[in-house]
Amino acid sequence: MTQQAVPQPTHSAVLVPVPEAEPVVARHRARLDPAAALGVPAHVTVLYPFAPPAAITAVTIETLAAAVASVASFGCVFPRTGWFGERVVWLAPQPDRPFRALTAAVAAAFPQFPPYGGAFAEVVPHLTIGEWADSGAELLRGAELLRGAEASVLRALPVAAHVTRAWLMTGSSAPASWRTVAELPLAAS
Repeated sequence: MTQQAVPQPTHSAVLVPVPEAEPVVARHRARLDPAAALGVPAHVTVLYPFAPPAAITAVTIETLAAAVASVASFGCVFPRTGWFGERVVWLAPQPDRPFRALTAAVAAAFPQFPPYGGAFAEVVPHLTIGEWADSGAELLRGAELLRGAEASVLRALPVAAHVTRAWLMTGSSAPASWRTVAELPLAAS
């Protein structure tokens, strides 16, 4: 029996895991969210993409931990869904201000890594349920699958969560390759 080599991580992200949402979204994410297959749990992204994994040092983690600790732990609820166009369905956290504060603090500490590579004027805190990248006739099928997932999730809402930490994760595009590098506590509330 040969062991398969673990692929070297090529990406990193700072995220808030939301284990309370797993019972509601896990089966949908398994089919419809590519990040789930990579080993990324249900989460709200704080900053992606982050530093190249080979460049993450103890100082990087210390600076990141200080930025995360500048925000107090908080409770939130996910009472509704939202959409980015017809291709991404997600859970909306309320309040979203603490998630925005986390992103702002981490982005200020690491201005060389703007959220989503600077692709969006406004970062909307969200927990992805599913997304569909195909176009044409497949887009109609994808939209149908996403609407079905949304209907299922809506019956189980709201999801309440208490956020006490963020994670620094690294991984590649290989299945189940993402791993937690550091747990980063928020300040006590």
